[in-house]
This record gives sequence, C-alpha cells and structure tokens, in this order.
Amino acid sequence: ESAGQHELDWTLLAAIGYQESHWRRSAVSPTGVRGIMMLTRATADYLGIDNREDPAQSIAGGAAFFARLKERLSDDIPEPDRTWMALAAYNVGFFHLKDAREIVRMQQGDPNRWVDVRAALPLLAQRRWYQRVEHGYARGWEPVTYVENIRNYRSIQKWLERRDSAPTRPEAPEEESAPTTEAEIVAQR
Repeated sequence: ESAGQHELDWTLLAAIGYQESHWRRSAVSPTGVRGIMMLTRATADYLGIDNREDPAQSIAGGAAFFARLKERLSDDIPEPDRTWMALAAYNVGFFHLKDAREIVRMQQGDPNRWVDVRAALPLLAQRRWYQRVEHGYARGWEPVTYVENIRNYRSIQKWLERRDSAPTRPEAPEEESAPTTEAEIVAQR
C-alpha cells in the first residue's frame, strides 16, 4: 500500500526494511533510530509519524521519506542511478550524498552516475576530501554497502516472486512397471 502511494516498487521498499531492521518492528539502533524503516525522531516528526515502532506507520514513513529523497535529486539523474543515490541518501544523509557528488565533479567524473558517486562516497571518510566539501566527514563506505545489500535483497525477492508465480509443470505420468509374472505378460499381448 505504501509503495503504491509513492509509486515505488514494493520489493524495493521491502528490501529497505530488511536492510534497516531485518523487518523487526521494535528494532532500535545505538543512535536512536527505530522501527522497521529505522526512522529518526526528527524524520518521524517531519512526516507526521506518531509511533515509529508501529509497522504500518514506519513503512509509510520510510516510503514517504525515500520518495522525497528521490524528488530532491537533480532531474538530470536517470534511473536506476536515481534510485541508488536516493538509497545512499536514506542511509548517509542527503547532504553527504551531495558532497560525494561534488567530489565526483572535482575528479572530472559524472555526478549523475551511481558508479562514479559510489567510488566517491568512501572518500568522505578521508580528511583530504571531507575538508574540501561543505558537510564534512561521513562514514562513506556504509552507504555503498547499504545500496549493494538492498540491490541483492531485491534481486532475491524478485527471483522468489518469479519462482512462486511460475506455472507448475504437470507431473509426469508414472511409468508402468515391467510385467513380472506370466499372467501379466499374457495380459499385455
């Protein structure tokens, strides 16, 4: 339902929830994010979520937040790069993603391509790079792993969905056993 309201693929939303909390409704991180979609208190307040541990509210909030992150990205970013960058922003924050895109520009890469941004994100943990961008240090390797995990979980979900929706093959007829008695041999003639 939440995926449909925000024009998201349900398998993507499910994969985000699995990466965030392993679908545990009462998950809590050391930093205080909570629920299936691991929303901060500030994000929950912004989205009008009263109970981050309520699965329906958490999923609705996570879907709305992810959709807003995608909308905030430059219109020049095509799919699927746009989705991967929005996922990275969900994990590390929009402004750290913006900084990684700035590093890509400094390196003469394409800030609209996930492959280039993916390479730049870990640089946010290196002093020589994070001192040159507006929002500073970030554990930039984490969103890279985060996006990769979600892509893998989503692939597994899609494979399971295809497998479960595939028509079943009719069972092969049982082979008749060879006649063993003289009466059976005569009966077959």
